[in-house]
Amino acid sequence: MNPSLAADIAAAAARLVVEDGMEYGPAKRKAARALGRHGLRPTELPSNETVEDEVRDYLQLFCADTQPQELAALRALALQWMERLAEFRPHLGGAVWRGTATRLSAIHLDLFCDDPKSLEIELINRGIDYDSAARPDGRGGEVPVLSLGARCAALGETVTLFLTVQDHDDLRGALKPDAQGRSWRGDTAALRRLLPTETVA
Repeated sequence: MNPSLAADIAAAAARLVVEDGMEYGPAKRKAARALGRHGLRPTELPSNETVEDEVRDYLQLFCADTQPQELAALRALALQWMERLAEFRPHLGGAVWRGTATRLSAIHLDLFCDDPKSLEIELINRGIDYDSAARPDGRGGEVPVLSLGARCAALGETVTLFLTVQDHDDLRGALKPDAQGRSWRGDTAALRRLLPTETVA
């Protein structure tokens, strides 16, 4: 792909991520269509890392006065749920972990356990309503994804949580860093280190 076009798609996708709360994949495809490039394969689109860099630039330019507080609120909410679901080895990923989340972002938790149904049983026992779906696992199969709404008092609204259930043996691979050495997800202890002391207390 022309480097200039790739940069334009990444910049347009970043705006959709920040302003509309879209996930990276749909944002990239919508941005490409808006620029007249229909039917591009995923490998022909900018990488998530490239879009994320554009998101960081956009946040710095237009959201510097609000985004840090919104991110802290989402991380605090994520920590609450990670502590509730500690037995499932929760790891925070997505924009909330990577530091680019706004009030429109969802919280993505990866849970590593031997029995995928055990999480559903736990939620049912706690009286927590959820929806169930699945996504490709990259190996020709699927992994369960449970979604639910959680009230965030600091933001004054309900935030969507996505709970992706993975095999315990997949944990080591999930902790591999990106091309720049940054982690894709972190456990409860790692998240606590990112939060202000007064937020964690």
